[in-house]
Amino acid sequence: MPGTPFGVVHLDVPAVTSGLAVGSLVTGIASILVSLLVACVGVVGADADGAWAAGAFTTLGALTGAGAVGVGLFGLRQIRQPLPPPAVRFSGPGLAWVGVSCGGVGLLLNVGGLGLALLLGLS
Repeated sequence: MPGTPFGVVHLDVPAVTSGLAVGSLVTGIASILVSLLVACVGVVGADADGAWAAGAFTTLGALTGAGAVGVGLFGLRQIRQPLPPPAVRFSGPGLAWVGVSCGGVGLLLNVGGLGLALLLGLS
């Protein structure tokens, strides 16, 4: 404070990338990769019970896709939360949005790959 022997110090803490946003991005990409596996197993193994294997991988892909969406939304909430200056601020809303998008796309591709596997397996 000017005119007094005391000073007020505000530490400038740089923003930290949100771990939830990064985790959402990683699991969203993993969900898309598993959906490719679901489609390949369903198409190649259509005559040898490939639908069962595709269903097992679809469970994995759907869980990772739903997890990416949930963790990404939690990351966005963490990033938007206002904190006073000495607290750690989080950044990375773009990472969180891409993670949510990849998770949703992976979830849809997994369900589509299972549908393709069932269609080829029943025909």
